[in-house]
Amino acid sequence: MRPSLRLLPIIALLFLLFSVFNAHATHFRAGEITARRISSLTYEIRLSAYFDVSPAGIQAAEAANDINFYFGSEGPRKVDRVRATIRNIGNNTTFNEYVTIFTFPAAGSYEISVEMDNRNANTLNLRDGMQTDGINFFVHTTLEINTSIGTNQTPVLLNAPIDLAAVGQRYIHNPNAFDADGDSLSFKLFTPQSGDGRGNGLNIPYKDPNMVTPPGRTEAGASPATFSIDAVTGDLIWDAPVTKGQYNVAFVVEEWRDGVRIGQIVRDMQILVEDARNARPTIDPLPPICVVAGTRINQQIKAVDKDGNPLILTSTGGVYQSSLIKPALATFTAPSQAAGQVTGQFVWQTGCDHIRLEPYDVLFKVEDAPAPGTNPNLFRKLTDMTTLSIKVVGPKVLGLRAVAATDPAGTAYRLNWTAYNCPVPGARIVIYRREGCSDIPVEPCLTGIPAGSGYEEIGRVAVDQTTYLDNNNGDGLRAGISYSYRLVVEFPRPGTNINEPGSLVGGGESIASDEFCLNLPMLAPVITNVTVDSTSETRGVITVKWTKPAASSGLPAQYRLFRAVGQNGTAFTQIATINTNLTPGAPDTIFVDRGLNTLANPYNYKLEYYATQGGQLVKMDDIKTASSVRLEQGAAEPNRIRLNWSALVPWDNGNRTHRVYREDKTRPGTFNRIADVPVTGPQTFSFTDDGSDKYAADGTVNTTIVSDSTYCYKVETVGSYNNSQIKPSILYNFSQILCVSSSDTTKPCPPVLAIDLLNCDSLQAHPEAFCSPTGLTNHLSWTYPQSVDGKECDPNVSAYRIYYARYEGDTPALIATVTTPPSPLATTFNHEGLTSFAGCY
Repeated sequence: MRPSLRLLPIIALLFLLFSVFNAHATHFRAGEITARRISSLTYEIRLSAYFDVSPAGIQAAEAANDINFYFGSEGPRKVDRVRATIRNIGNNTTFNEYVTIFTFPAAGSYEISVEMDNRNANTLNLRDGMQTDGINFFVHTTLEINTSIGTNQTPVLLNAPIDLAAVGQRYIHNPNAFDADGDSLSFKLFTPQSGDGRGNGLNIPYKDPNMVTPPGRTEAGASPATFSIDAVTGDLIWDAPVTKGQYNVAFVVEEWRDGVRIGQIVRDMQILVEDARNARPTIDPLPPICVVAGTRINQQIKAVDKDGNPLILTSTGGVYQSSLIKPALATFTAPSQAAGQVTGQFVWQTGCDHIRLEPYDVLFKVEDAPAPGTNPNLFRKLTDMTTLSIKVVGPKVLGLRAVAATDPAGTAYRLNWTAYNCPVPGARIVIYRREGCSDIPVEPCLTGIPAGSGYEEIGRVAVDQTTYLDNNNGDGLRAGISYSYRLVVEFPRPGTNINEPGSLVGGGESIASDEFCLNLPMLAPVITNVTVDSTSETRGVITVKWTKPAASSGLPAQYRLFRAVGQNGTAFTQIATINTNLTPGAPDTIFVDRGLNTLANPYNYKLEYYATQGGQLVKMDDIKTASSVRLEQGAAEPNRIRLNWSALVPWDNGNRTHRVYREDKTRPGTFNRIADVPVTGPQTFSFTDDGSDKYAADGTVNTTIVSDSTYCYKVETVGSYNNSQIKPSILYNFSQILCVSSSDTTKPCPPVLAIDLLNCDSLQAHPEAFCSPTGLTNHLSWTYPQSVDGKECDPNVSAYRIYYARYEGDTPALIATVTTPPSPLATTFNHEGLTSFAGCY
């Protein structure tokens, strides 16, 4: 039946509208924007676009000859399609590229975006599936151009987003992101967007695919179904689809350098879920591997299909492309098609140019094909994939040695090693040193120096150097110390300009060299102890010890010991001269220093050593000074007492456990160990006493800290020279005794003591007046000053402690604690039990 002539204009108009609609419904499946630096501020910008191959999609793709690019606030800029790039890549998908060259006006952060009309209709998770063909397609990429971080280009996504999903079966997609700069990559989900026509993205009403028909089940039968992306590997997993249809998702690939995000790419992609009559193939997972540069990798890849369908095994990755890495390139071989099971072989001869901090990710994908006799209209090609992570590290430096060197600075050592096997331009050899020999963990591909091992960087040289002079930056090293050395090589990022800042960031390190340790003979003595034996204002005692030098006995030698007031005091006074002939076992390496004010002062000691040369005593060396341990009260706290201590010594008191003691109030003069305090550096020499006894081995003595009572403490430091030739290897030293209250950090003024003088004539005339079976009673009295040197004294004195020694120079012992009344300006004490007439001779 012929149409009415009256209807022909309407039919023609409808046909025209239909044609226009088809021309603008782009059927855009997926896309992302990448940027490659050409020079300075000029970059090649590329949109990778994926269209479906339906008749309407082909027509739409043909119509999309150009699209609009936006560069920050600049745009739109029409960019033509590179027709030579158009190709069918399977699963009814064509690949197209749009490429332009753009020079940015200056360094900065730029957002590059693209939008294209329109998306596909009936996308179930956008706008609840309503009128999704009216939403345009929009993606953007952020590019950071910053001279302080060096050159940068975006990662590239090497795996196309074209694989189908099947109802009830786990779906996986991995973009196989590769960064030629060696930057770190991370992944996170993103909301698909549309463009506003000015280069800005607007979030589309969106649900994660698993939330369209919740709860769903995973492939293994658990509920609910899940949808997520692995932040490290980039595996996008939907386990498992419930409803057949079309879904759109997006994710971000973030680019990091030295912990700073320097760019990101958004991939927006389509997932087509089908009812499949076949099961997906599976590929064996691959654990990450780590190899030293120069290793040849041979890795077998296996995949199976329980339906027995033919399998196709393929691989993608930056390691196959000379535009992304330097040769040698990797190869992958597998049968073109194998039924039920397939095995491939990955081979890569790694080299020095492949060393970098980040691993190389190689993607392996298996897809099935219809078996002979299968109805192709009912078969749906499904996939599985896995990633092999390969880290390539630098080999260790070999042949490290050190010998003593003559240097104006004093003690110095010359390090030498074998020429390095991977002299990558721009690489640096880093020299590390520590005192004492020390092992570090031995693990496959453990690079650099582990934290906490005690090694410190002391210098750097170019990678082609084989020697280094260590004179402690011109200050000279300490004599008699065993030093340990190790070398590590730091590499520039692959492809970076080695003359630009930050070229070594992200380049990776070598395995640390074997240790070379100088086990030096102890030609000079070293101080090992400065320990406080007695705390007193006038009768304090400190014991100083040192080692015997490694020299033959018999010839005259001499030690001269000096003392200065203060931990870092320099006004030294000689206090002892000890003549020796270095006889083994002779008690000539100890001195007990008496009559000190250890209550108020720490002390610093210096030892000089003289040996016989040419018949004369000649000064051999000034030994490093060592101070006594000083204990102080920290900031006042209610019902707690904070203690801080310090010591300026040539040995290492760090990375040890120090000991805290508190006086037992029920046994005056007896100190109970209440805590073991792990310390690292000097800033950690601290402990807060809440009254509890945290060390039970010597008995538990808890107390209650109250503000109107005084508590006495001492600390024992534990240290070492970390030198096997110095004995003892562990050094223990006590502080003075410190008595404080929880509410007061100000030391009270010392009382003024008076002893009633005995009248010896009266005693001899009337001994019965003073003598008793318990002996003589000695009467003490004292006053507490109101001020000292013009400074007012704190009157809140809670107690006085009485110490007694039989002879001058002996260590006084605590014999009593006298609690003061509210007004402690004067008090007395009778000392009974004396066995002689004190003061009568």
